[in-house]
Amino acid sequence: MPEKNRARGRPKSFYNNATQNTIQSVDRALDVLEILATKGNMTLSDIAYDLGQSPATIYRVLSTLEARNIVEINQTKQVWNVGPAAFQIGYSFLRRSSVVERSRPVMRDLMDQTGETANLGIEKSDMVMFISQVETHETIRAFFPPGTQSPMHASGIGKALLAYYSTERITQLFKNNPLEKFTDNTITDPEKLREEIKKIRELGFAFDDEEKNLGMRCIAAPILNFFGEAIAGISVSGPTHRMTHDRVEVICKIVKQAATTLSYNQGAPSDSAATIP
Repeated sequence: MPEKNRARGRPKSFYNNATQNTIQSVDRALDVLEILATKGNMTLSDIAYDLGQSPATIYRVLSTLEARNIVEINQTKQVWNVGPAAFQIGYSFLRRSSVVERSRPVMRDLMDQTGETANLGIEKSDMVMFISQVETHETIRAFFPPGTQSPMHASGIGKALLAYYSTERITQLFKNNPLEKFTDNTITDPEKLREEIKKIRELGFAFDDEEKNLGMRCIAAPILNFFGEAIAGISVSGPTHRMTHDRVEVICKIVKQAATTLSYNQGAPSDSAATIP
């Protein structure tokens, strides 16, 4: 009889056989789901080619996922995409933190005040992952679908979070993640980035000045929890022709106030500063 009174996330044998505990078919199904999430509108042949698998194998995976509405096919074009059940599963991740739900009205207000897209992001595996967005009504706008990831050093939210990391954690992150250059404005020198981080700590907000994408700027500020730890970041992104340097000064104050409001909603004292370990 199995034990019923001992809660556990993994069996005892897991730690002794870590390399033997993956299931190939599940791993292959997740590969299919990941590539559809990244590219979308893919034919069976495209998926099989990109993953280095036979069409017959991939078709079995797709059929299994389709039966659970995790993927779906456009019968006319014969292309596959992520299905509604995948969204429901992914959304359960967002529900783990009240910051997502509580941020929505603040983000809508932020978009109304600035006229630009408001974003919410968290750190995930040394990257910024955008988990919520309120888009501007303007034709030209920033767009980061939930789940999109971006390097920390070339993101407004990423730099806002980096500013409240310990020196040791920043050093390790730089060691594990080369500072890739995306534009002429991307900060790729670790020492210059440390200077930027110090400036962000003093000002309370981060500025992405066309560092990831030319023609786009972003202003971000950290969201704190009860302990004064930065748990997420909120930002406004828009094209340079609207987010001029004159407007940046005004938008900085609005973004900082939005972050302060959300921090208060997370239990942070109104006069708290983010904790830097």
